[in-house]
Order: sequence, then C-alpha cells, then structure tokens
Amino acid sequence: MALKTKVKEYREQAGLKQSELAELVHARRETIVHLENGKYNPSLKLAMDIAKVFHVRVEDLFAFTDE
Repeated sequence: MALKTKVKEYREQAGLKQSELAELVHARRETIVHLENGKYNPSLKLAMDIAKVFHVRVEDLFAFTDE
C-alpha cells in the first residue's frame, strides 16, 4: 500500500510555505517535505493537526492506495 497525500495541494491553496505549516503543527520543515513526497507516514496526531490547520478531515488529506 502507498500513502497518497494532498498536503501540498492544501498548503499551496492556503498560501503557506512548508516552514510555516511545520511551525503551525510543531514539526520540522523536513518532515513536511517528506510527507508531501509520500516518503513519510505521519502519526495520527500530526495528521489530525494538519487537518485542523486546513479545516478538513484527515481522510481529505491522506489515503492509502493499492500501488
């Protein structure tokens, strides 16, 4: 299974830099970079914190696919 993420899409729509999003969710910018590239599976807390920033559900940001 592969993790598909829409974090970058939502971040850009909100006009946020990776570093700004990282600061809002108390993470490192590198974590956001890896998350957007699908190379990092976020903790449930981080996923929920990011969803809260964008006022969406976790399911709107992340999904597993059968790749």
